[in-house]
Amino acid sequence: MLQRDLGTEDCAQKYVVKNYFYYYLFKFSSALGEEIFYITFLPFTYWNINHDVSRRLIMMWCIVMYIGQVTKDILKWPRPHSPPVVKLEMRAEYGMPSTHAMAATSISFTFCIATINQNKYSLVLGLMAAFVFSTLVCLSRLYTGMHTVLFTLTELWILGSKTAVPSCILDVIGGTLISAALIVLTYPAWDIIDHLMLTSPFCPILSIVVPLLLCYNYPKLEDYSPTRADTTTVLGAGAGATVGFWLNNLCAAPNYPNQSLHLSLPPISEMMMVVLAKFLVGIFILLVTRYFIKGMALRVLCSRYQVSLNDLEARRRLEIEVPYKFITYSSVGFSATALVPLVHELLGLI
Repeated sequence: MLQRDLGTEDCAQKYVVKNYFYYYLFKFSSALGEEIFYITFLPFTYWNINHDVSRRLIMMWCIVMYIGQVTKDILKWPRPHSPPVVKLEMRAEYGMPSTHAMAATSISFTFCIATINQNKYSLVLGLMAAFVFSTLVCLSRLYTGMHTVLFTLTELWILGSKTAVPSCILDVIGGTLISAALIVLTYPAWDIIDHLMLTSPFCPILSIVVPLLLCYNYPKLEDYSPTRADTTTVLGAGAGATVGFWLNNLCAAPNYPNQSLHLSLPPISEMMMVVLAKFLVGIFILLVTRYFIKGMALRVLCSRYQVSLNDLEARRRLEIEVPYKFITYSSVGFSATALVPLVHELLGLI
């Protein structure tokens, strides 16, 4: 019978891919809960779909991710051990609830609810699409070994504790249910929050101060976990985007129909070209912003605390990690909602 020291970290396992369709499907689905998806899809909705929808998506994303990450570090329920589970990813954070499941559920169903009255598609079709999207992300977490449905008998014998059983059963299901509950609880206040976000004179200050306080007062752990950094990334991006929303509303100007594009293409092709151009220009600006602001913030903070720029342990310290992550991603969020639309207008893409 397999025995191992539970105090040691899981070791990487070699594995053989027998079905490449499922492998790439679930690897891609898992990426829908990562930074690469957030930094592309959320700005895309603002640039090409609808500003109101984008604001609600970012609001729910920040609320859900903060509650999910904090809950992980309070409960401290472990992820499945490897072996016997084969892990395609290695993550040094706790498992309950699954923030991939939470983010997928909140983004897909918030998008459906927010767009159902603005677009001509049935509620059933929208709910089905949201269900498929969130289900794919949830299943991907089981496939990649980040969560399991049940412990094996061997694992139960090794762990010798009943407290670990509900962790693996409820990681994904719990994350989904928490997101669903948060959507139900906050939905009646969406319009009120949105109005305050756009019109309150205190919005810029509160958008920066409140997230910063939450990040600096994040639950402390004995061992380092990336959850504080991930939470700061999310709240920083949300804070910057919110300030951009407020500034755009304050300096609102009429958007005139674009007369600069004279493409001899069918209307749908012309529209797709404009959408693609806006997306590529916007993503380029966000990546450049992230690169330069991150480098500058790290240099200033490392110089201030007299540590090496390449010292990973020093960069994980609270006084360095939180401000550099917050400054970097608040700049990215602000660029997405304030700077990029100005560039789009300058290029005649609006």
